[in-house]
Amino acid sequence: MIKSPFLVSLPALLFTSFLAGCSSVPISSKPVPIEPEGSSGYTEKSGWIAHRFMVAAANPLAVDAGYQMLKAGGSALDAAIATQMVLGLVEPQSSGIGGGAFMLYFDGEKIDAFDGRETAPASADEKLFLKPDGKAMPFHEAVVGGRSVGVPGVLRMLELAHKQYGKLPWHALFEPAIRLAHDGFSVSPRLAILLESETYLKTDPVAAAYFYDAQGKSRPVGYLLKNPELAVTLQKIATEGADAFYTGKIAQDIARKVTQHPTNPGRLTVQDLATYQAKKRTAICSDYRAWTVCGMPPPSSGGIAIAQMLGILETKNMQALAPVDGVLNADAVHLFTEAGRLAYADRNRYIADPDFVPLPKDGVGALLDKKYLAQRAALIGDKSMGHARAGLPFQQQLAWGTDTSPELPSTSHISIVDGSGHALAMTTTIENGFGSRQMVNGFLLNNELTDFSAEAVDADGPIANRVQAGKRPRSSMSPTLVFEKESKKMMLSLGSPGGSAIINYVSKTLIGVMDWGLNVQQAINLPNIGSRNGPTELEQGRVPDTLIAQLKAKGHTLQIIEQTSGLHGIMRLSVHGKETWFGAADPRREGIAKGD
Repeated sequence: MIKSPFLVSLPALLFTSFLAGCSSVPISSKPVPIEPEGSSGYTEKSGWIAHRFMVAAANPLAVDAGYQMLKAGGSALDAAIATQMVLGLVEPQSSGIGGGAFMLYFDGEKIDAFDGRETAPASADEKLFLKPDGKAMPFHEAVVGGRSVGVPGVLRMLELAHKQYGKLPWHALFEPAIRLAHDGFSVSPRLAILLESETYLKTDPVAAAYFYDAQGKSRPVGYLLKNPELAVTLQKIATEGADAFYTGKIAQDIARKVTQHPTNPGRLTVQDLATYQAKKRTAICSDYRAWTVCGMPPPSSGGIAIAQMLGILETKNMQALAPVDGVLNADAVHLFTEAGRLAYADRNRYIADPDFVPLPKDGVGALLDKKYLAQRAALIGDKSMGHARAGLPFQQQLAWGTDTSPELPSTSHISIVDGSGHALAMTTTIENGFGSRQMVNGFLLNNELTDFSAEAVDADGPIANRVQAGKRPRSSMSPTLVFEKESKKMMLSLGSPGGSAIINYVSKTLIGVMDWGLNVQQAINLPNIGSRNGPTELEQGRVPDTLIAQLKAKGHTLQIIEQTSGLHGIMRLSVHGKETWFGAADPRREGIAKGD
């Protein structure tokens, strides 16, 4: 029996008994939201135990790379670099050196928030995604090509963090990825499924030659895929540092690929790459019952939105609404999705790159004020509000319009704890599945600029998340660290991919752990639910008809859709009276956890 030292564990969740009664038919005439990555199945997982250190990530090969660094005495940061480099090779649809990342790092005493978000080119303006008639371009028309590519940030961020927290030499962290790129790796079932269903990747001759055969068929499961170009690129970065990517031949190749796209050229230049800077920011931390929950600050909206949802739900008796045998309580789903509507309303109105759109003097504190959140919570009634209005947390009225950017990151998450008890949560992305579908020097380029609002203004005024030169687009990535409030012990590292639904995925898991006494694997296994201030979204095939009927009676408009989260986490637990690490990986993807 595994028990948390600060929670009483519920029995293991049993899902199979009710799946036969689950509905899979959407219950709304509204368009179903595009998912950032399609489903590749559901495989039940029970979690992993380690005593000294652990890595949890979305692919076993990447996990093993991080594990080898920890076994060699490396820090959590060293392991994250090795894990990321392999993820970019074996899970190229989700992240890589052509994208960006956010990371929280706990060094045993303090938390640093590292911002490796992509930036808009210096020549970008508010009309970047507008057609000549002033209307916004269709999403995939904007994505595919060079127009959507922002300056990649992940390597500069990892280099900045390594200078402070690295133990092993920089070059050693690239060896697993270089070896796999040179010798080849077996195409995984998930990558094979996504390649087969992908529409736009073949439009790039370089990507087409790598991912498909001469007849245009995608590489099958088990195919030994070699990427010698990426091996050369990674070797150069390993030897010369991140400058090898941001200056010289690699930078020139990136800029050429972007600006010379035949139908949809972009504006990124070698100067944009050379001047990119990663940033350290202050983490967003707030108390929830017996815990302190820390998340990423803007330009991520994740830390604030999750803190708002928790602050709203703290006024409710969520402990009394725990799921039974994996079946969610209708009242719990009602409260959770109403809290999401309220948080997303504020998110869509106020959050953007703080270097361009700073919050008023009360700042984040006003959005997380307990009295303000209690007032928001009081808006929740017995019936769904359907659509929430943004609140007025600031002393002055702001004339911000409402952002409607789709934000469909194809993303990955890494959680790591090292032998010193230092921990990180890192969420990494190239945005949409396979990014901009542009491949250069063995890696895919992001389409991160489509995370900006295509429109710059609406009836309420300028939109905070509009395109501006050098600006970082708003994100929902939510790397999260949770601490026991009294002891200050790090209790949980967590995060997920999933576009703007990330906030709901992570919040669901936090409620499962902190209110319902579940271990992190059990909480991840719960059906995904949420509202992004629209319909109430329920995970297809994972909810019974009785729950659907109960929510409809409460006035909810429902959409039952695939919700392919990729939650990964590591939790401090007590096993037979001994503290240990318990790792978890989302059954909706191929990840594992591994440690000693």
